[in-house]
Amino acid sequence: MSSWDEEPVVFACGDDELVGILHRGAAPIARCGVLVIVGGPQYRIGSHRQFTVMARALAAARIPVLRFDYRSLGDSSGEARTFEQISADIAAAVDAFCRAVPALQQIVLWGLCDAASAIMMSARTHERVAGWALVNPESRTSVSEAQAYVRHYYLQRLLQRSFWRKVFSGQVNPLASAAGLFGTLRQAMARGAAPADARAVSYVERMLRGLQQFPGPVMIFLSGRDLTARAFESLSATAGEWQRALAAKRIHYHRLPEADHTFSARVALDEATAALIQWLRESLG
Repeated sequence: MSSWDEEPVVFACGDDELVGILHRGAAPIARCGVLVIVGGPQYRIGSHRQFTVMARALAAARIPVLRFDYRSLGDSSGEARTFEQISADIAAAVDAFCRAVPALQQIVLWGLCDAASAIMMSARTHERVAGWALVNPESRTSVSEAQAYVRHYYLQRLLQRSFWRKVFSGQVNPLASAAGLFGTLRQAMARGAAPADARAVSYVERMLRGLQQFPGPVMIFLSGRDLTARAFESLSATAGEWQRALAAKRIHYHRLPEADHTFSARVALDEATAALIQWLRESLG
């Protein structure tokens, strides 16, 4: 017999209907629940069922969870939209969560990749939102992506014996490799983003402003085997305002050196879930 209950939830966002799954654990439930926001283009189950597995583990720990499809994804209606345009969806889901579980006093927004970015841009979504759990936030511009490649790909390749064996055996063209490296270095050393990056810079700036405005505790999960996570770390290490914002005492980190972007290995997902539960209890009760 399972230690959680699941039920569908349908709620409105403007003229559209959004569909979610509510997970409840045994009473008494925690006063803080988790709203899972899915990075696109995915739906509420997630890659290799990661959101379902995590939600059930949280519910078993008596932490209620709502995972949902924002407009145009999964079973929800509406026109297609980007992660930059889902603040209204998040607010509607928070309201639906509060109606479904009246005992909730606080809600933590949990998001992977561009869903984490959407959370940061939606800073003041709802008065019940008390914390954020951000997993490998999307923050890539051509510059930050190039910096991540230089730090975490090219330098590692130069230290690998297998790379030099391929060079000396003729399997790798060293001139072509050098040209690629120097091209990437030029991008990495650029002072600002190229005009084509205007949209990326805009959303990254909105993420920063949201982080600066949000007063609650924040947990940031970073995977060791993920260039999205590496690009976010490069951004936070090189941009002064990001450094200051992320140095706040309310910001906590959990690094998973062997994890990939979506925690596809069950051991990584279990570790992240356990860390989330501990952080929820310590930071929000």
